[in-house]
Amino acid sequence: MSNISKASVSTLTIDEGSEGQRIDNFLAKQLKGVPKSHLYRILRSGEVRVNSKRIDATYRLVLGDLVRIPPIRAASKQQPDTQAVVAPRFDQAIIFEDEALLVIDKPAGFAVHGGSGISRGVIEQLRMERPHAKFLELVHRLDRETSGVLMLAKKRAALVALHEAIRNNQTDKRYVMLVHGIWTEKKKRVVLPLQKYVLASGERRVSVQDDGQESETIFHLRKNLGDFSLLEAQLITGRTHQLRVQLAHLGFPIAGDDKYGDFAVNKAMQKRGLKRMFLHSAETSIRHPLSGEKLKLIAPLPAELEKFMQRLEAEKA
Repeated sequence: MSNISKASVSTLTIDEGSEGQRIDNFLAKQLKGVPKSHLYRILRSGEVRVNSKRIDATYRLVLGDLVRIPPIRAASKQQPDTQAVVAPRFDQAIIFEDEALLVIDKPAGFAVHGGSGISRGVIEQLRMERPHAKFLELVHRLDRETSGVLMLAKKRAALVALHEAIRNNQTDKRYVMLVHGIWTEKKKRVVLPLQKYVLASGERRVSVQDDGQESETIFHLRKNLGDFSLLEAQLITGRTHQLRVQLAHLGFPIAGDDKYGDFAVNKAMQKRGLKRMFLHSAETSIRHPLSGEKLKLIAPLPAELEKFMQRLEAEKA
């Protein structure tokens, strides 16, 4: 289903790519550049109809629904069918792709979606690169400075199935991180209550609070490297900033973490070559959301982190 012309009445039939969406979100996608206030106005006035009936903004679309959209005066002078050529950014980063699932090895420094001063994240970039894709949504998130396995659904049925698998703890996500401090336990289960809060600047943060949501991680020691330790983490829950906050609370901040880390240590490590946070989503094991086939999705440690670790090993030797 392609974007509609804004100049005439259109009737669209809902396919699986739009099934389950709210009508207001559907209109925003179809009528790019039209102010949200105008979309809500034509919904309230009854100019938008589903199966010839008036609906409100919260209506969720059903497969086969007929949506009538009135003529809309386009704010842009650009022709509706004109597509800007978008250079591919993540073609070399694809780990797995089929008709239902797209998995990439996200580089550090890319937000997964736009907002907070970022005009285009991974999801917006991929949608621009794939203008004919009927459906493309993030399955989960990674922090901007975290690299590694990022899953996107190409069908709504796949998205629903993957969300259910995550809720039911049927995925195995492994992260690799370098922490400041000498970690001694081979295996350690950490359970802490985490609470979100917002700074005066509007920035989101998380801290350990008694009334927070329970977070659980199993940490494994891979090796000690002088004053640092390389850990592997198995996520049992997936709270915002979970690994970063848990480790900082335990006194083992992640190297290069500019939110919860040790500022002086980070500054010293920058001079030694670490220009980013040493946190990487290395491996995710799941069952394919449609076929049930077992998948092991692996993102190798990025070259810049491998190089820094080799430097620490050389110093230790």
